[in-house]
Amino acid sequence: MKTVKSAPVLDQLVAPLGDCLTPESARRLLALKPDPELQRRVDDMATRHTEGQLSPEEEAEYGGYVYFDTFLAILKSRARQLLADSRGE
Repeated sequence: MKTVKSAPVLDQLVAPLGDCLTPESARRLLALKPDPELQRRVDDMATRHTEGQLSPEEEAEYGGYVYFDTFLAILKSRARQLLADSRGE
C-alpha cells in the first residue's frame, strides 16, 4: 500500500480538525477503540495482504481501512500534542 504518499494529504485534511480539539475531546479521541469484530477482520486482511492472498475487492476494502487508520493516527497524534502542550502551560 502507498500510505506514505498519502500521509501529507491526510495531514492537511486533519489540520482543521486538530484545531477544533479541546483537552477533553482529545482525551476522548485517544480513548477510542475499534470494534473487536472489525479489528479481527482488519487483522486477518493484514495477514492475508502480506501473504498476497487478498482478492481485488478485499484489497480495495483493506486499502480503505489503511487510509482511515492513517487519518485517525494523525488526528490522535495531534490530540497527544495538544494534551502535552496543555500540561506545559
